[in-house]
Amino acid sequence: MIIKNNELLKLKATKNKLYLLYGENKGFKDQFIKENLAYNFNENIFKYEEKEILDDYNNFISSILNKSFFENKKLLIIFNVSDKILKLVEELISSNISDIEIVFNSGILDKKSKLRNFFEKEKKIICVPFYADSNQTLNSIALKFFKKKNIYISQQTINLLIERCRGNRENLNNELEKIENFSKSEKKINSEDVLKLTNLAENYNVTELTDNCLAKNIKKTTNILNENHYSTEDCILVTRTLLIKAKRLLKLQEEIDNNKSIEEVVANFKPPIFWKDKEIVKKQIANWPLKKIKNMIININNIELLIKKNYANSLNILSDFIIAQAKK
Repeated sequence: MIIKNNELLKLKATKNKLYLLYGENKGFKDQFIKENLAYNFNENIFKYEEKEILDDYNNFISSILNKSFFENKKLLIIFNVSDKILKLVEELISSNISDIEIVFNSGILDKKSKLRNFFEKEKKIICVPFYADSNQTLNSIALKFFKKKNIYISQQTINLLIERCRGNRENLNNELEKIENFSKSEKKINSEDVLKLTNLAENYNVTELTDNCLAKNIKKTTNILNENHYSTEDCILVTRTLLIKAKRLLKLQEEIDNNKSIEEVVANFKPPIFWKDKEIVKKQIANWPLKKIKNMIININNIELLIKKNYANSLNILSDFIIAQAKK
């Protein structure tokens, strides 16, 4: 059964347990789950990748049907699903599950998708498409946010913010939270502030890459390198982003070296560290003591020079360097 993402009353009136959320608008999907599904489950929310389920399919389905794992009401969210998960959906429908709800979260699914067609035609389950936001929609979200938070900002500056988010609601929500932190000391936000605080949308994977490298999450770092098609031009962007984060780490370590606790330093750092980033920043601090981060900064500068001298081989040079740092 198809339900549009703005038909919330219709969704809440259903007693369905299985949902397919598909489309490119990840930010809207996250918001939709939080506001319409997750609030019923407190902390009883479990997240999986499709591959995890398929690799251990028999044990997974057995734990559900035997209720060995699901003793209380729980919400499962399975990410990056494809037609391969259809067998699980069919088995769950025939089993009449009652104490769990499952969200199948996917990217874009074309009209030929067996999974999408099954959810659309089957009346016992819900299918909700999430298409890209228009600039008008994002502008409306931003206006409501600034009005609620009592933050003064011109329409021209809002337009700049929307432009930098490249039509992505998730990016916009992230940037609005940064601005909210900044506004605790400055109630008026201008274009220069937005330029300093925000990232270009296409740079988000670069930020994620450098953060996980410094956190020494080698598995995640490798996955990001493999899944993103960086160009030779991106290599300088990555090294510059890594350098900025390394210098921030240096300042953090210098503060901690003055007999301050990690919690105190992270909480009071200027510019404020985005709340979602605080845990990974703490991991970075733990992995990079003062002397080590100073050497890291020297190495980043040397790698940037090497990349510029070996432009044709820059991607390999950068990848080797990033992986080496994540392993150290």
